Amino acid sequence: MNKYLLYAPMALFGLVGMVLFYYFMQQANQDAFRENIVPELIGFCLEGFFWIGLLSYVQQTKEHTRRKELWLSLRGSLRGFLSYLDIAFLEKHAEPLKSKDLEENPKIVETLLEKMNQGEMDIESMVLLKKTSINSILLIRDLVPVAAQLSAAHMRWWIAISDSMRRIKESNNRENMEKHVVALLNNIKEFDLLTY
Repeated sequence: MNKYLLYAPMALFGLVGMVLFYYFMQQANQDAFRENIVPELIGFCLEGFFWIGLLSYVQQTKEHTRRKELWLSLRGSLRGFLSYLDIAFLEKHAEPLKSKDLEENPKIVETLLEKMNQGEMDIESMVLLKKTSINSILLIRDLVPVAAQLSAAHMRWWIAISDSMRRIKESNNRENMEKHVVALLNNIKEFDLLTY
């Protein structure tokens, strides 16, 4: 819902309240109408202004929370793959990344892209990534409608992520595997750039 539609009733109540205040309270005539009815109308307008503002804020907060949960569920489905990729380039005695970082921190993808461009994965890591792709591809495809709830752009990049995952699953040599892993990371990076 457009945020301006939420603010329109607030603006209406505020404007009516100011007009009533200016028109009636600034008049020189001291009659009963001004003394009794006008303050009530002004009070009603002020109450409407604050209640609609409060309800709009609560609604926007709920919508933002819901969209963030959708985004986290999408990114969480990629955690296993990113975890194995992180382990593939892990230096000796280094700690693997935390699950929360893999799910929520977009900078991790950039770091993994740099590692892919600087080094090579061993055979064991490639096998693990391929197995993870085989196990994850159905879930990734099933989450396309969830991505569509965020926006059409989110859905397009999620379909690209799904396609890259399928290509990794079908890869049968190092060159194809590394090319499609880089493509997958680039697609995740573009997905992360979209706001929710």
